[in-house]
Amino acid sequence: MTRPDLLAGKTHAVFDAYGTLFDVHSAVARHAEAIGPKVQAFSEMWRGKQLEYSWVVGLMGRYQPFWTLTERALDFALAKHPDVDPTLREKLLDAYRDLDAYAEVPGVLARLRDAGLKTAVFSNGDAAMLARAVASAELGERLDAVLSVDPVRTFKTAPAAYRLVLDRLGAAREGVLFFSSNRWDIAGATAFGFDSVWVNRTEQPDEYPDLPPRTVVTALDTLV
Repeated sequence: MTRPDLLAGKTHAVFDAYGTLFDVHSAVARHAEAIGPKVQAFSEMWRGKQLEYSWVVGLMGRYQPFWTLTERALDFALAKHPDVDPTLREKLLDAYRDLDAYAEVPGVLARLRDAGLKTAVFSNGDAAMLARAVASAELGERLDAVLSVDPVRTFKTAPAAYRLVLDRLGAAREGVLFFSSNRWDIAGATAFGFDSVWVNRTEQPDEYPDLPPRTVVTALDTLV
């Protein structure tokens, strides 16, 4: 059931993609047997380096598409785990293009639209990545917009990235409710002025108490 107090005055529900709508570890999980006992560490390294590279190139002002960084992060993970068969590289990349959506996502998007809100994805992913992920998860009919940071050539948490949401959706800042599983992303969105919901799926400790979310949930369907 939707929470009227959370949605009051909101016109747009905007979601981060990776880790929020899509399970970033599902790509590696599909090849867990081939990867072996270090599968969790391998997947976490791939994801960690992907994010690290986005922050580094963003701060340097040397933007590169998120897919390029995803490939480089996988190459690093493979180099750090020489016991993992390097010929899995293309299979892992293909799996990442078609990540699994969390089970509750379609229903949550539908309920938000029934409540009168526009729904959108806003992600570091480049347009081609996002189009394929949305299509493979069959979410297109439940979304009013899919936004990549690519046009502003920087990554979250740069204010210019979040401003893209307002420019592209024609939304007022106070009309946006922003959802992310990434605490750093919630901090960036809160600093920009969005009301935000931290989807803390793995119950991580809070890192940015000075930039709190509006609320914290462990899954989207516990709130909407």
